[in-house]
Amino acid sequence: MNALLIVLSVAVLLGLAYRVYGRFLARRVFPLDDSQPTPAHTLRDEVDYVPAPPLVLFGHHFASIAGLGPLLGPAIAVIWGWVPALLWIVLGCILIGAVHDLGCLYSSIRNQGRTVADIAYDVAGARARVLFLLFGIFAIGLAMGVFVINIANLFAPGLGGAESGHVPEAVLPSAMLVAIAVAIGLLFYRLRAQLGWLTLGGVMLSLLFVWLGVRMPITTIGGFELTADRWTIILLVYAFLAAVLPVWLLLQPRDYLNSFQLFLGMGLLLVGVLLGRPQITAPAFYFEAKNLQPLFPILFITVACGAVSGFHSLVASGTTSRQLARESHALPIGYGAMLTEGLLATLALMAVAAGLGAEWGTRYSDWLIAGKNALANFVHGAGAIVSMTGIPLEVAKVFVATVAIGFALTTLDTGARLIRYNTQELSRALRLPALGNPYLATVVTVSIIGFFALLKAPDPVTGQMKSVGTILWSLFGASNQLLAALALLVVSLYLRSLGRPTRYTLLPMAFMLVVTISALVLGMQGFWAQGNWLLFGFSGVILLLALWLVGEALLAWQRGGIAVRVEGSSGRE
Repeated sequence: MNALLIVLSVAVLLGLAYRVYGRFLARRVFPLDDSQPTPAHTLRDEVDYVPAPPLVLFGHHFASIAGLGPLLGPAIAVIWGWVPALLWIVLGCILIGAVHDLGCLYSSIRNQGRTVADIAYDVAGARARVLFLLFGIFAIGLAMGVFVINIANLFAPGLGGAESGHVPEAVLPSAMLVAIAVAIGLLFYRLRAQLGWLTLGGVMLSLLFVWLGVRMPITTIGGFELTADRWTIILLVYAFLAAVLPVWLLLQPRDYLNSFQLFLGMGLLLVGVLLGRPQITAPAFYFEAKNLQPLFPILFITVACGAVSGFHSLVASGTTSRQLARESHALPIGYGAMLTEGLLATLALMAVAAGLGAEWGTRYSDWLIAGKNALANFVHGAGAIVSMTGIPLEVAKVFVATVAIGFALTTLDTGARLIRYNTQELSRALRLPALGNPYLATVVTVSIIGFFALLKAPDPVTGQMKSVGTILWSLFGASNQLLAALALLVVSLYLRSLGRPTRYTLLPMAFMLVVTISALVLGMQGFWAQGNWLLFGFSGVILLLALWLVGEALLAWQRGGIAVRVEGSSGRE
């Protein structure tokens, strides 16, 4: 099977889904009305609420939601064969992921830019809001802690280069992208410079520094070696700044600029597939790998962001909704960006299904090894396909690794800000006004991320000292997808309170709830058998919180919701 045929077919299907199903949802389920002023205008404060041009916001939103998930998830899920992973990516992002993202964005812009967790208070009560906030803070904090660990390891010097997970060549382009973004933010929002010229100059400069980074890897500063531990501290400081600086100064322009690198990476993969027409060497179905987990439900939590992700609910309702200039922009940004991520996940899948060639069987002979080497497998396969455009293979691998780091850093930017928002909302829910201070809330945010990234503990299975985040990482897939199910539940309650159709959100919610609870129960059985009481306990707490929240939602459903907001000229319901 030729990878080009798969990529083109998926692109056509996603385009049709946007024109047909996306537009249907925007008319019947989430009616978008440009006469309604958005929170970016009604609550504009030049810090968090700032109306952005749709192209800028699309870039920011896409770069924030993508992360490493759509790259690593398919790079692991291909172990069952490329067909199951591809089917879930396409059907999942069209029918569940994009609906989830659009629904969360719509609910937020009609409620003064409040997060889905805060909206849970209106539709399910005070306890539901606290449970959702706690669940979200845990899931994002764990993810961001592990992202910090991964980025620090990528930046740190080491043998083996990009394929082994050490890319100090990416330090210079990543650092300079931040500086260029700040300059663009100032020039665009303060000096009113033209966005087109700023974009062209910023993209060209960022690519120049990628080229220079290959020749100037940064491993020391002032005589100090930049080890992974030192990079962890630097990244935590960066997360603090990203969470408190005005969104127009760093977060928005950095993600916007970085999105062009991401799109360029996707473009090079597309051109490589077009020119090289690599054959898929991975089997269509494969169930012979050692230690292989069951296809159901593990496939559906492994692909993650490539099909649906609970993290997206917090991005859509936490940062994007506060920058949306017009309601009609919600369709391309909410629904369209998720479809774009589905195409990215398809390209990542083809990178490992076709780009690894004869090495596929060796690299995917064992579930545990495939999961551990997912990033290396993606970099190797994607680098091989990009090199089909004429770019030298080693340069292609460094570029692919730099793009992957860009995904992780943009998600860290947004994730830190989201934890800060959730912490401030939790302060209101628990009546702790001091915690509502943005700077104190950000200190708490960085402390949570640092807890998962810095604190070491003995691994319950191997006894080796590892970060808490690394030990708990196996819980993220299920908890993230469970967060998506709970967000869809809140959106469904909100739609019901307005008398809108709910089956388009309830059916995806029910499926994700069954999948994630099944995965948690399966995981708890394994942890019990291993005597891994730490992960067994955390899994039990996550399961109980989720079931409690579902119970609160069912009670609210029976009584028709707690509060119903009515559409009006204020931009809220």
